[in-house]
Amino acid sequence: QVQLVESGGGLVQTGGSLRLSCVASGRTYAMGWFRQAPGKEREFVAAIDWQGSLSYYNDFVQGRFTISRDNGANTMYLQLRSLKPEDTGVYYCAARPHPTGSSAHWDYDSWGQGTQVTVSP
Repeated sequence: QVQLVESGGGLVQTGGSLRLSCVASGRTYAMGWFRQAPGKEREFVAAIDWQGSLSYYNDFVQGRFTISRDNGANTMYLQLRSLKPEDTGVYYCAARPHPTGSSAHWDYDSWGQGTQVTVSP
């Protein structure tokens, strides 16, 4: 397992943008982003393979978010664009000991503490 620290969350208006970062304490394989809104279950947002060549998104993303990584800096990013109020929640990064990403939260064994994203109407 590795230690993961997210940053970059904040309060934005509808249509705004944010860039989330996740710094790992060491080398990671596949990584992903999940989010949890108040009163709702944690849901998959996006995942990326260990090389950064394959990415996967939940359908609700609809081309608005972009996941990427910089292995030299042990950092993963999530660029959020065209944000909507329903995107509000705590965004978590996660890492799994496997080369390819997954949309299942149980496939990940390392989690960050989360960063809050709030989108106002």
